[in-house]
Amino acid sequence: MIATNILSDYLPIVIFLGIAMGLAIVMVLASFLVARQNPDSEKISPYECGFEPFGDARSKFDVRFYLVAILFIIFDLEIAFLFPWAITLGEIGVYGFWSMMLFLGVLTVGFIYEWRKGALDWE
Repeated sequence: MIATNILSDYLPIVIFLGIAMGLAIVMVLASFLVARQNPDSEKISPYECGFEPFGDARSKFDVRFYLVAILFIIFDLEIAFLFPWAITLGEIGVYGFWSMMLFLGVLTVGFIYEWRKGALDWE
């Protein structure tokens, strides 16, 4: 009795997911049926800014690209947590304030580490 009641609460979600998957499948199949399928050599050739491709696309990247990406994630994450924290600062009190200061301190230590390692020096 209780299990059926709990499962009936999720019925709208299951119906929504079913409709979404059904529409996605119908749209993909419709694009194959309606669209013209006549690829030529120009359409299936690799495109690189209007020029013929040169070199292998699987070449190694400089590690600095990854370091910059990690820095972006760190500061993007910081901003994502700062907005809700700033909005609820009056409700969470001193404990919330010092928790965020600890979080910002850890991020600052990571930033200083990246800076000392030369991740920000682009030569």
